[in-house]
Amino acid sequence: MEKKYYKHKIENLLVISKIVTIHYFEFDKNFVGETESHDFWELVYADKADVFCTANGKETLLSEGEILFHKPNELHALRADGKKAPNVFIITFECKSEAARFFEDRRLKLNRGFLRFIYPIIEESKKTFDLPYSDPALKKMKLLPSPALGGEQLIKNFLEILLINLMRDETEKENAEAVFLPHEELEERVASRVIAFLRENVCEKLEISDICAALHYNKSHIFKQFKRATNCSVMAYFTRLKIDQAKRMLRETSLSITQIAETLAFDSPNYFAKAFKKTTGYTPSRYRKMRKP
Repeated sequence: MEKKYYKHKIENLLVISKIVTIHYFEFDKNFVGETESHDFWELVYADKADVFCTANGKETLLSEGEILFHKPNELHALRADGKKAPNVFIITFECKSEAARFFEDRRLKLNRGFLRFIYPIIEESKKTFDLPYSDPALKKMKLLPSPALGGEQLIKNFLEILLINLMRDETEKENAEAVFLPHEELEERVASRVIAFLRENVCEKLEISDICAALHYNKSHIFKQFKRATNCSVMAYFTRLKIDQAKRMLRETSLSITQIAETLAFDSPNYFAKAFKKTTGYTPSRYRKMRKP
């Protein structure tokens, strides 16, 4: 007898129909953006340092690690606080799903686990679109001559996954249910402790043995849990933190390249310059020149 299969129709909770712009800004500490509004959604994530966001005339502080949404046709603006140079991820998109109203007037503290959805969006955008280095006035993204296969679809999918998981996370919090599975809690806890220690000692010269001794973990345990949680090695992450700090110092201070290299405990200014260019694509002096208002 022939088997009959039931084809389950997928119900889409939330569908992104169009991506409008994608930005990862490294603003000057005195940046002030223009007030604007548009008929699509805008997501703003403060990745490094705090920024001030204005919505319909009301200004609020978006702290590092927080995310907020501007609904369609909402008058909004963005500015740095004049003290620290912020890094901000912004993506604008069109979504007609009724579920999107969940994000109206929402400001959320983003759990670090959600970065695994944000950073791939940034990476796929670099492989797919010819984006200017920093252009807040960008109105149209141009495809690269040879964009990555399926890049646009991956960006859409990562964004949908991010939004659905944010909705689920907030709903579960309201219902006092656990957000993470036990093994995910463990990885997150280890990675968070290591990252906090690295941030506190970003101006020091650390070896993996120093981290193990300070946090009372053995080397293999740190390597395994940190890699699973961040998809990055501990020391590579530490170098990235140093380069991020160097970017801020280049934007916020008048310290020389040599002084910054010494402050961040690089072996030499030459080694610092090479590490900086490998990470950013620019020499420190070129980066500083580009970021001056």
